[in-house]
Formats: sequence, structure tokens, C-alpha cells
Amino acid sequence: MKSFLYLASQSPRRSQLLDQIGVPHKLLLPAPDEDTESLELALQGESPLHYVQRVTALKLDAAMLRMQTRKMPVAPVLCSDTTVALGREILGKPADAQDALRMLQALSGQTHRVLTAVAVQSGRKRLSTVSLSRVTFAAMSRAQIKAYVDSGEPMGKAGAYGVQGLAAAHISGIHGSYSGIMGLPVHETAVLLRQVGMRC
Repeated sequence: MKSFLYLASQSPRRSQLLDQIGVPHKLLLPAPDEDTESLELALQGESPLHYVQRVTALKLDAAMLRMQTRKMPVAPVLCSDTTVALGREILGKPADAQDALRMLQALSGQTHRVLTAVAVQSGRKRLSTVSLSRVTFAAMSRAQIKAYVDSGEPMGKAGAYGVQGLAAAHISGIHGSYSGIMGLPVHETAVLLRQVGMRC
């Protein structure tokens, strides 16, 4: 059994979810000069499913190179990426408060998809999966949306909201994986990790 893995993510939620299932891990974060944002740019006409799978694979490639370049002890590496999709439109992280307002107005009173891809590599073995969930927002007034944006919570989050935060007051329904919506589907991740020799 492997003793630990590297988590290549700056999300504290993903680290907490690994702790929840007892997976020892160390963070494998990019250096300040790494252009990680460019990895998340969507291609013209790209479907949300293809997008989240491609971005996760690119993040894993970068993390594997990071581990080798830094001459770190070899261990499995885990990456994940989450995207929010309204129809075929990909709602990434808002550029600013106005962008967050736009996204939340589009999500208000609608059901959208949350896709979270997970990929792990151990040696030459690479495994991946995608969790698909559906989230329904109740209708929100402009004042409610503005108050939420003013809280600062939407920034840095796909679709401009965090299911585990203040946005929960406006979510009327969830179908799928709650942890997947948070950013790391625990069941699917545990299945992958067992296949590369991690105990969950």
C-alpha cells in the first residue's frame, strides 16, 4: 500500500475531503511563476465534459513534471477540476463581481450541471473519472444576488458559488454527489485511489 499521495490543488475543500476518508496527503502546488490559469481556458465550441476532462489531464501533466523537477519522493499524484454548465455554456470562475452577478442571474431559478473530473497517476498508471451532479437554484432577487456577491464568496469558484457556503440558502435541490459539487467526489475518488494501492 502507498503511504501518501500528492494533492495538486490549492482548494482547501479537496484537502478536507481527503482527510475525511483518511487519505494521507501532501500538497504539490505550482510555483509562483507557473501559469496555471491558462490551463483553464476553454476551447472554441468545447463541451463541458470534454473541457473538464482535458483541464484535469493538463493539471496532472503539470503536477507530474513538478514532482520530477523538484526531485520529490515518488508517490501517486491526484488532480481534480470542477466546472458548472448551464446547457453547453461553461461557467468558470468569475473574472470580477460583475461577472459573478451575470452568472448567478443566469443560474437563478434554473437547474444546471456540475461536472468534476478526477485523475490520479501512480508510476505509468493513470486513471480518471467524472462525477456529474445537478443543482437547482430557487429564484433569487437582484438584491439577494448582489448581497451574495458582496460577501466575496463567489470569487474563485466555478459558477460563482460554493455549495458548502452561503449559497446553500438559495439551493432548492441537488441530485448527485454533494462532495463532487464541492470539488472532489469522495466515492469516485476512493475507487480510483484503491486501484493505485491507496487505503481509503
